Amino acid sequence: MLAMFRAAVLAFAKAQEGALILFSLFLFVLMAMLGGVAIDVLKYETTRTQLSQTLDRCTLMAASMTQRLNPQSVVEDCVAKAGLADALHSVEVVDAMSSRDVKAVAKAETNPFFMHMIGIDRFDASAQSRAIQTVTNVEIVLVLDVSGSMGGAKIANLRQAASNFVETMLEGDHERRVSISVVPYNAQVNLGPTLRGAFNATHQHGVTDINCLELPASVFASPAIPRNTALPMMAWSDHAYGTLFSGYVAPTDTTYARPNTANNACRPTAANIVRMASQNVDELQGHINGLQAGGATSIVLGMKWGAALLDPAARSIFDDYIAAGQMAPNLAGRPFDYDDDETMKVIVLMTDGEHVAHDRINDAYKSGLSPIWRSTGDGRYSIRHASRPGPNKFYVPHLNIWTPTAWTNTATPAVRQDWRQIWAELRLSYVAWQFYGRPNGTTAYYDAIAQMRSIYASAPAMDSMLQTTCNQVKNEGVIVYGIAFEAPAIGQAQIAGCASSPQHYYQAAGAEIGAAFDSIASNLSMLRLTQ
Repeated sequence: MLAMFRAAVLAFAKAQEGALILFSLFLFVLMAMLGGVAIDVLKYETTRTQLSQTLDRCTLMAASMTQRLNPQSVVEDCVAKAGLADALHSVEVVDAMSSRDVKAVAKAETNPFFMHMIGIDRFDASAQSRAIQTVTNVEIVLVLDVSGSMGGAKIANLRQAASNFVETMLEGDHERRVSISVVPYNAQVNLGPTLRGAFNATHQHGVTDINCLELPASVFASPAIPRNTALPMMAWSDHAYGTLFSGYVAPTDTTYARPNTANNACRPTAANIVRMASQNVDELQGHINGLQAGGATSIVLGMKWGAALLDPAARSIFDDYIAAGQMAPNLAGRPFDYDDDETMKVIVLMTDGEHVAHDRINDAYKSGLSPIWRSTGDGRYSIRHASRPGPNKFYVPHLNIWTPTAWTNTATPAVRQDWRQIWAELRLSYVAWQFYGRPNGTTAYYDAIAQMRSIYASAPAMDSMLQTTCNQVKNEGVIVYGIAFEAPAIGQAQIAGCASSPQHYYQAAGAEIGAAFDSIASNLSMLRLTQ
């Protein structure tokens, strides 16, 4: 019985060994099939990716409205050069007045090796791509720093870079949908007489080529600058340089009395005035190439005027320019509404510095009659101090005496001076010392300075105002590109914070500013891949 049991066990073992072999063979075949299918899928995905990338590239090339070849031929030739001509199934092109829509479909046989084993005889890779270029209305404002630190090679590099940008944006604009404005700035923005005349400018001094307006805090509540808001002109005066704190100095003295306006915030040149929207390459390049460096830096004022020229509230100004023949008629209707689906608004803000606070003549001393008289004979001055007791209310600086009447050495009465006449002839520190400090003491001198002059805004306040303006326009959909051109850390931070995103911010040094402007032009011209 033991022998019979042993024989039965051996027989069972032999039977199980055969079953395992069959099972192992089955697993091997299954794994081979799965591995083969994976190879077929990988081959499919590789072909599909190649098709998709090729179609994306080719439809983008064909959709460009700057190229003059037949769009369908462009796609076919491009696909053929990629070795996929047999896979191209169809190309559809829709040309409209202001857009081009190119759609391509491709299908390639991947010839599977293993999928036949599971009943799949065809495994075609397909792809489609669609590129659309729409010539939308584009409104661009170049806000360019022309402060003193921009002198020499910097201003030369800026001129070249901005000129190339203008040519790139406008030469390919066959539908004439792109307009470009230029806002140069230093410590102020010189509007030019025509644009200044579009606003309610007060305290006008009438000095040629000096048309800077001081912006009150109220106008920073929105991107627009209302035309009916009173905007005082910046006085043309020397309120920075000092005088001689001793005895009498003649008003003709060029060292201590006559104005020194070399570092004034508003520069007396038509070269740096704002240029309104234009589509004329030569005109814009001529203006850019004439920019001159000088003065301090107020980025916020440049940005504010740039924002105002994109705001729909400025449309009436554009209309006035067109009616006067100073702007092309086809720019009527600009600036378009912020929510216009066919309009893109862009500001390119560039600086090489940071905010610098600047002084201003206070409004009460900008214009209107002063208490100062001038002799028509010898040109000497006297001043009436109304609060002085007694009849002798006039102080005569050159004699250091008090008299009951204004000084004159002729029979012709002395003439009471307007503050604008005073600033045209004398510096502020001279007026404060000779007319207030000498007769009434040092304290009176400092009081006079404080009454006549103040700081427009501190640097931190200007930083805050800048970011407020930037956020306002970005909230309205305006694209803001920022270029920090060899700027210090604070200036870099302000420009980076103003830009629409980190991708819209550039740092540049030397000739690199050209690459920054080129990149911006390329971004603005880029086609929109929709599928």
